[in-house]
Amino acid sequence: ILHDHKALLFDESRNLLVIPVLVAELDPTQYSGEVPDWAYGEYLWQGACVFDISPDGIEYRGGITPLTGVTDLKRGYWSYYDHFVQRAFYIDNVLYTVSDRLVKLNDLGNLDLLNEIELS
Repeated sequence: ILHDHKALLFDESRNLLVIPVLVAELDPTQYSGEVPDWAYGEYLWQGACVFDISPDGIEYRGGITPLTGVTDLKRGYWSYYDHFVQRAFYIDNVLYTVSDRLVKLNDLGNLDLLNEIELS
């Protein structure tokens, strides 16, 4: 969402916030002194983080990832970039997460997988 505001899904009436996220972890012991600004770290997870949002606060509900596991990410950012979640939207009680290669359909209530569609 830093480069594309349309990647953010927020619906106040459903108290729903969905954000595409790439999680990476830095190992500061790999650097002598301060960690440089250009350091990206090791990729651990990519997908959509789903939150309940209300005047009382923000609660993390869970994550939806199009990748099969961390090993996909460890092959390199560009190897699986086309699987990274770019958009999220819902119709009725189904949450859709969309990447260039995959559309996942999850139950909006409990985030259980309902279906997925491979794109070519």
